[in-house]
Amino acid sequence: MDYPKVAKEVIAAVGKDNLVAAAHCATRLRLVLKDDSKVNQVALDADDDVKGTFKTDGQYQVIIGPGDVNFVYAELIKETGLKEVSTDDLKKIATEGQKTNLLMAFIKLLSDIFVPIIPALVAGGLLMALNNFLTSAGLFGAKSLVEQYPAIEGISNMIQVMSAAPFIYLPVLVGISAAKRFGANQFLGAAIGMIMTTRDLGASAEYWNIFGLHVSQTNYAYQVIPVLAAVYILAHLEKFFHKKLPSAVDFTFTPLLSVMITGFLTFTVVGPVMLLISNGITDVIVWLYNTTGFIGMAIFGGTYSLIVMTGLHQSFPAIETQLLSAWREGTGNGDFIFVVASMANVAQGAATFAIYFLTKNKKMKGLTSSSGVSALLGITEPALFGVNLKYRFPFFCALVASAVGAAFAGLTKVAAVSLGSAGFLGFLSINAKSIPMYVVAELITFVLAFAFTYFYGKTKAANVFVAEVADLVATDAATEQPVVVSVEKKLVKAETIVSPLDGETVALTSVNDPVFSSEAMGKGIAIKPSGNTVYAPVDGTVQIAFETGHAYGLKSDDGAEILIHVGIDTVSMDGEGFEQKAKAEQKVKKGDVLGTFDSAKIKAAGLDDTTMVIVTNTADYEEVTPLANGKIAVGDNLLSVK
Repeated sequence: MDYPKVAKEVIAAVGKDNLVAAAHCATRLRLVLKDDSKVNQVALDADDDVKGTFKTDGQYQVIIGPGDVNFVYAELIKETGLKEVSTDDLKKIATEGQKTNLLMAFIKLLSDIFVPIIPALVAGGLLMALNNFLTSAGLFGAKSLVEQYPAIEGISNMIQVMSAAPFIYLPVLVGISAAKRFGANQFLGAAIGMIMTTRDLGASAEYWNIFGLHVSQTNYAYQVIPVLAAVYILAHLEKFFHKKLPSAVDFTFTPLLSVMITGFLTFTVVGPVMLLISNGITDVIVWLYNTTGFIGMAIFGGTYSLIVMTGLHQSFPAIETQLLSAWREGTGNGDFIFVVASMANVAQGAATFAIYFLTKNKKMKGLTSSSGVSALLGITEPALFGVNLKYRFPFFCALVASAVGAAFAGLTKVAAVSLGSAGFLGFLSINAKSIPMYVVAELITFVLAFAFTYFYGKTKAANVFVAEVADLVATDAATEQPVVVSVEKKLVKAETIVSPLDGETVALTSVNDPVFSSEAMGKGIAIKPSGNTVYAPVDGTVQIAFETGHAYGLKSDDGAEILIHVGIDTVSMDGEGFEQKAKAEQKVKKGDVLGTFDSAKIKAAGLDDTTMVIVTNTADYEEVTPLANGKIAVGDNLLSVK
């Protein structure tokens, strides 16, 4: 890479006089600009050395790649005369003059707590959907399948028990995740959730008589907000007692006092008040749905993908569980948010497929086909950030189609009765009688999004976007003969990359960072760590060891270039909680220690410790395949490259 050339191209595209400040992390330039509208996005999209761009938290970020970004940043500073600043300083500059939004902070909090427990809710939701198929009359005849075939009643009952458990004991799951987020002992958080859902509540009496005060024995099954408040109190009590009690009694009395006081406050004050607030929020949402009907659904459908861009959609399960609880109690219509999400995801996927037929770029064709399928199955980040936002017009075409599809679903009163995969498979979660209309709504959404994108893409205005992307096969203007641009293949061998961490694997496309989830940096996998040490996953050389200790770049002896990035946006911690053990140019063997990190400090900073393991020279291989699913230990096979 020609670093001075790339730096000058980036400066020219964003505008030298438009630059306020610049920093960099392991993979990208982070810029604060006076006016984002002045950016020449077409020029950046056409630059082979720029792997992508996006805007977040007041920063315009340009993806360059590990190692290279350091040198491009140095050249950018030299060319512009800007002062070097840390990413933490850059955040302050980007947010200067902005007021703290308490609502957004609360939504972010819900997102942090709910993202880890979504798999359990999805599993329960799909099991519930399966049971709906077995027990719904009129779906496969006048009688339900269970009524037609009594032999499967036992299976149906078993599925019902399994499907209900994650929702009945939702406070336990929330208690664990919230305790982790608030810095409390996770098992104490689980204990609070268990206390709030124990079957003994209300079994023998409706209330406790405490010094003449009647305290209601309320069971908080299915609830979210009451347990969040309870665990928040627990966390503060636990920290208080840890500081105040002597070490000799701390181990015994801190858990006792924290749980006992929290439990008492929960049943007497906090629980009843939070339950009123929780029910009030649900009632307002249901009222809005009933009042605005298809118009409200259209507006929501037309803006849902914009919400996804911010990551705030991760907080929606907290609301959806309340809607589902209201449906079970007969006071609600079901979960309409799931329906809107499905329309939005299908629309973005259809728009991405339209680009497949518009572009001549072989690399883009591969990206559109894979990310399009992913979007149809409910994960839209690769399609959004890798394709639709790059060209812009597909994104907006999809918004229009999503609005129409959501409006149709609103008109026909389509609603979900369980959580699941928000896409083409979403029919499994829909009320059985509404499945035909749900399928029609999705087909309308898909056809409109594809048609809008394809035919607009054929116009002269849109072709500017499509044609300006650098193709592997170009056309000589004079002769109109294809000119093949040769791509030099590096000498690499097939090999297996092992896990550098203990933890649990996560799909790279699901992580909450568009640079990684869009696979702009390359293919790979993510790990939710359970340990605190990073080990070398291959025999090779450490090419990059960031001083902050949050990322390492290695090249294996067989040619694989691997980025290990601990946490999301952890560069902002400026090395706090990280200890680097390996240096650049150091030879390492598989299993050698590269560094350590403190997950508690990462969480205390409000960040995610999910660690990405990415093959940054993915283009040199035909396949980069994850080999692990679920729990994994250091040294276990993680990725195959060949």
